[in-house]
Amino acid sequence: MATIAAASEAAGSTFNDAKANLRLTPEKYTTLNTLLDHNKPEVMEELVHTYGEQGITGFLRLTGAVNSGGASDQIEYFEEGRRHRLVTGVTDSKGSTTTADNITLSVTADDSGSGATVGKGTALGPNDVVMDSADGRRYVVISADGSPTAADDYVLMTLDGEDAAANNSTSRSFIVLGNMYGQGTEQPSHFLDVDVKRRKNPFMIVKDRFQVNGSQATNIGYINVGGDYRWFMYGEQEARKRFEDRREMMLLFAETGNEDDNTDATAAVYNGNAQDIGKGSEGYISAIEDRGINISNANANPLDSFAEFDDIILELDKNGAPAEYAMYLNRKQDLAIDDMLASGVSTGVTAGLAGQFGAFNNDADMAVKLGFKSFTRGGYTFHKHDWKLLNDPTLLGATTYLQGAMIPMSQVVDPRTGFKAPALSMYYKEANGYSRELEHWVTGGGVLGHTNNGDAGRDVATFHYRSEICLVTRAANQHVLIKG
Repeated sequence: MATIAAASEAAGSTFNDAKANLRLTPEKYTTLNTLLDHNKPEVMEELVHTYGEQGITGFLRLTGAVNSGGASDQIEYFEEGRRHRLVTGVTDSKGSTTTADNITLSVTADDSGSGATVGKGTALGPNDVVMDSADGRRYVVISADGSPTAADDYVLMTLDGEDAAANNSTSRSFIVLGNMYGQGTEQPSHFLDVDVKRRKNPFMIVKDRFQVNGSQATNIGYINVGGDYRWFMYGEQEARKRFEDRREMMLLFAETGNEDDNTDATAAVYNGNAQDIGKGSEGYISAIEDRGINISNANANPLDSFAEFDDIILELDKNGAPAEYAMYLNRKQDLAIDDMLASGVSTGVTAGLAGQFGAFNNDADMAVKLGFKSFTRGGYTFHKHDWKLLNDPTLLGATTYLQGAMIPMSQVVDPRTGFKAPALSMYYKEANGYSRELEHWVTGGGVLGHTNNGDAGRDVATFHYRSEICLVTRAANQHVLIKG
């Protein structure tokens, strides 16, 4: 009897131990090896972030980009051109005349980029006073070879009556100063209309997906994923973050074809198979490469002197730039500026000291909390910030193409409507409460309770992500790209 009793106790003990090992909580991992092992394994439930926080989103929001709904296939906006035009052409001494104080000017272009004959009038005509940008000589236009809208060749006479300098077949630029008329003369026959440029940018559609089968959706693992121990939850979270990162990169680097003809979809064709990629869309980098200030070779020789910043400031002055800028830089350029500022402070150059914080409500602490370091130079305040996108070796850290960008922290006024908007605006499609800013839905053949059969009855759940967006870069001429 004693032997039977002992055997019964042993059997009960073994059964209880086995039952304890069958718990579906992270403490016990339900494999055959675990069932036979009475010792609880010491498994850490935290996931180690080997590469730190890898998210790159936030650039657009920190630089003032706002989300606004759009209800058309593209965003259209207007930008004013230059009030004055610089006229460029080829000069010949005396031309068809025999007077020493005359030269002829064959105009090839003005600052509108369309030549002297523009649809909004002509930049030059009789009685206009111009100045040679090379030597400062002033001339008055005494003859034009046709109607004001078909001007081509002009005869210029020195305003002081002195002989004109010899400049046969020389390309020169002339500043239009004004005009001079005698008593009792008529009004000018030529005019110059305001130069307003109409720009448009189509929306682009960015998509992604993540998938898990029913078996993996029910597996319990060791890793704590926000209070849940199902591993696929981490995969879905990463898929969503990766989608948001890629969406921001498309807003930065997307390109479009002919800006004036965005009517036909563009298709990538290989062996007769076309992939419809839509109309394309102008990203931030494309806009600045086309219409902004571009600084090259910064990878080999990063900006590290006040003289180099002075050159940039001169360009900013030419473009009527605001007084406050955010600088997003890779680490190499960031350190070079730190060294420059340290050198400036140690030698008594006060330009390296911190200045205004208008973009941060004049609160230096707020700027510091957001990761900005600030300094002033020539009346401009620069807020310096590290740009993770440029340091990640799987993203822009794998190339020397881009070293940084300088973004004006101001609002731009539309010349037609008077509407004020940030220099960068992100638009998304929206109508009647339906927003396509960031759509997310799940389809599945019964997995995780999704019975919409979106995957043809397969034993999977598919997470879908979609966004229809575009970025509007206003006054791109005031932005700066620092390139390698």
